[in-house]
Amino acid sequence: MSDYKIVSADDHMDLAFLPPNLWEERLESRFRDRAPKVEETSSGKVWKTDGEVIGSSGKMLGGLVSAIGRTGIEDNGFRPSTPELRLADMDTDGVHAQVIYGAPSGLKIKDPELKDACYRAYNDWGAEFNASAPDRLCMLAYLPLASPEAAVAEVHRAVKLGHRGVIFGIYETLIPVHDERWEPLWSAVEEAGIPLSFHLGGGTSYLRNAQRTWEFAAFVAVVPMQMDEYLAAMVFSGALERHPGMKLVLGESGIGWVPYIVERMDMEWINHTPSARDYKIVTKPSEVFARQVYATYEDDRIGIKLIPDIGVDNVMWASDYPHPDSTFPHSVQSIEEQFAAVDPAIKRKVTSETAARLYGFDDAL
Repeated sequence: MSDYKIVSADDHMDLAFLPPNLWEERLESRFRDRAPKVEETSSGKVWKTDGEVIGSSGKMLGGLVSAIGRTGIEDNGFRPSTPELRLADMDTDGVHAQVIYGAPSGLKIKDPELKDACYRAYNDWGAEFNASAPDRLCMLAYLPLASPEAAVAEVHRAVKLGHRGVIFGIYETLIPVHDERWEPLWSAVEEAGIPLSFHLGGGTSYLRNAQRTWEFAAFVAVVPMQMDEYLAAMVFSGALERHPGMKLVLGESGIGWVPYIVERMDMEWINHTPSARDYKIVTKPSEVFARQVYATYEDDRIGIKLIPDIGVDNVMWASDYPHPDSTFPHSVQSIEEQFAAVDPAIKRKVTSETAARLYGFDDAL
């Protein structure tokens, strides 16, 4: 695959990997005494704030083994947040550039003001992390969601910091994505010309995210499909139609289920939109999807067969480094196996060009 550069559209920088002094050094002064700190406990090092544990430090929550851990590569727990070491792993994996999300479920901080301040500090650090190799690293900025006004302000600030995309925590906000109060945010993202991402992280009403139990495997198996409601809400509420320049990325959604949902939306648009009394989208849902929505996946063999039905320009491959489901350190081999019977031009778009264009990795084009 030396003829082009691979771009991964969804990798991670979880709480466990972050520098232990990140918030103590960067949080604005009025919150600094409540800054998340790393403390030693009988079960290991954990992040705590306001007396509550919000996650582990130096190792994945629940004792899960990261993709790095299973390779035997030396890791003190903070390899993903050390630019030169992360870049070395990318070289090992044959990946030129990464789009980097934080933890899928965000920060488990109850006070919304403190949480928003922590996201702003995280974004400051992330901008510096990106600057160490801007042609290869693209950490996305988290939007503070205590209010739409705070989110809009952070979009503007994030762009000034050099961020090339933002994350909207769909499982964190108390205001539904279809609520009209978010309209200024959609406008701000559209005007900024950067993609907005939703990422899997919850949504099931039955299975629990209970690590080291049988339920965890079941939860992880179905959680990508829980993003269907958010996609349908953004389409039928008109949020995407009213902002045709806004790009929406479904992070780690997988793609096998997407053609069915898009087809189903088209059918129900015909059946039920004419009788809607609040809002009637004019554009066919499949046309909205083709124009504005992207789905990422790391290993979805059924989905690859369906790429022509989804749209060749709407799918982006990801390695999911350093999560346990990651294709690291065998991403090149995985891509070759998945795309063995696929047109090389499609493989190149999905594993490089689309993400490179969306996030400005110009040297990969």
